[in-house]
Amino acid sequence: MADPGCGLSAKINVSKMIIMGTILVFISLGSAIAYGQDPPPPPPPPQEPAPPESSSTGKPQKQKYSHANEFLIIGTVFDVKGYAFPNVELKVRRSNEKKFHWDGYTNSRGEFAIRVPQGSVYELVVHCKGAADQTRELNANTGLSEARIVIRTEIGKDGTK
Repeated sequence: MADPGCGLSAKINVSKMIIMGTILVFISLGSAIAYGQDPPPPPPPPQEPAPPESSSTGKPQKQKYSHANEFLIIGTVFDVKGYAFPNVELKVRRSNEKKFHWDGYTNSRGEFAIRVPQGSVYELVVHCKGAADQTRELNANTGLSEARIVIRTEIGKDGTK
């Protein structure tokens, strides 16, 4: 028969180990919580921007481009039947000039968007095969940043669509 005291001693040692393990868990958990409560470190001091380097070549530095001073022409082109008209050519020029400076095409839904500088009066020419060219005048002096237009093509001069 085994010594009854030996089993009791083992049970006490196991109980001590459980208690010590629990204490260690609480200590490490407490230190983790206390560390998490520290205030965040102060932000680094602001750095002064570096002075612009003077170029010995005398070239002006590039400025960032902004669309703030542009006028947006947005529109949709429809055919004679009222369906969206894709791949229609659009040309834009200042109304006092002969040369077109901006151009584009309508997408698959007949929509287009063209950016031009503000402060002028523009002429938009819509050219599509089988229909008469149409011209619209757009005033970019109004202070607005965009113009929305709808264009419905007309039967061509030769009677075709």
